[in-house]
Amino acid sequence: MAGPQATRILADFGAEVIKVESHARLDMGRTVFGPHVGERGVDSSGYFNNFNRNKRGVTLNMAKPEGRAIFAQLVAISDGVLENFSSGVMRQWGFDYDGLRRIRPDIVYVSMAGLGHSGPYEHYQTFGPTVQALSGLTHQSGFPDMQPAGWGYSYMDHTGGYFGAIAMLQALFHRRRTGVGQYVDLSQVEAAIALTGTATLDYAVNGRRSTREGNRSAWPPIAPHGVYRCAPEPTDPVGDDDWVAIAAETDEQWCALAEALGHPEWIDDRRFATLEARIDNQDTLDELIGCWTRTRTAKEAQRTLQTVGVPAGRVQRSRELYDDDPQLAHRGTFPVVEHPLLGAHRIDGMPAQLSRTPAEFRRGGPLLGEDNAYVYGELLGMGDAEIAQLTEAQVLW
Repeated sequence: MAGPQATRILADFGAEVIKVESHARLDMGRTVFGPHVGERGVDSSGYFNNFNRNKRGVTLNMAKPEGRAIFAQLVAISDGVLENFSSGVMRQWGFDYDGLRRIRPDIVYVSMAGLGHSGPYEHYQTFGPTVQALSGLTHQSGFPDMQPAGWGYSYMDHTGGYFGAIAMLQALFHRRRTGVGQYVDLSQVEAAIALTGTATLDYAVNGRRSTREGNRSAWPPIAPHGVYRCAPEPTDPVGDDDWVAIAAETDEQWCALAEALGHPEWIDDRRFATLEARIDNQDTLDELIGCWTRTRTAKEAQRTLQTVGVPAGRVQRSRELYDDDPQLAHRGTFPVVEHPLLGAHRIDGMPAQLSRTPAEFRRGGPLLGEDNAYVYGELLGMGDAEIAQLTEAQVLW
């Protein structure tokens, strides 16, 4: 996901991005990750479509010398190359930075190997969960009395993608100013370390090792600070319990919370009268708050507490995000695109809304090889007969 995420951002803001794939070794986004719409196939993955919207798609067999020669032609007409192969793959094909620079001296090349292209671990391969573990994030995730929980989804692919898009733009800006391209060696693990927050700083300054806090807040110390079970929504066909997040950072918020819960006597209770006391008695406090939330829906709890100035928000799932959040609906967070197979459907939008150059969502992800005729014909000048011959020889494959 890291490479597709980075180039998706560039494509959303107007770049012509060409995604190079191969029948010989299909993109995992097409084959492994779903959900698939209808019968599973190479073009039915919602995952692939979401991360590759607005891009051109071509097939090219890099195992063949003719395929690598055509790739060189694509490099010659391109401003930049971005890939997230394991370390060494592009070098084996002859397209490391030196190889690319011989084709186009001012090329910008962003390579996003999990551990970078130098050091004792440069040849290791990674997936999102291993990146999270190596970066220290997994150790911080979970409850204090349990093993590290890890993250069930490759969030670090997103973070690596954000850094990749920024790096590509920065290097292109440098080239515009100087005329000189450059090589960007981007380690996804090091990008993930940026999300460890104060844990790394705390160790550097105080020598304290990172810990797991669960839903509580150790820095800054806040109590109550947690996620509390609520009653299910009456319209929920499954009847799942919902949850609400509550955080009372100040004494004023704590007093408002106690009043809203119908227990003003808690304000003077010695167990809760000060922040220090509330932190010492968090287990008891969480149980008491949970007794109140369990009799209300998350919406009701959120509305009641927000009305009196207590920070509270329901824990939203995909259904709430997609169909039941007026703020996201107003901002168009999930725009609609057209896809030849999937039809009109919603995708992830762009959180940054630029007033002069907003992101545009022109098309869904490409079908496998959908733009071969345009890229090889119009951009590289191949004739129809040559394209057909190369396709038959499984070069454009």
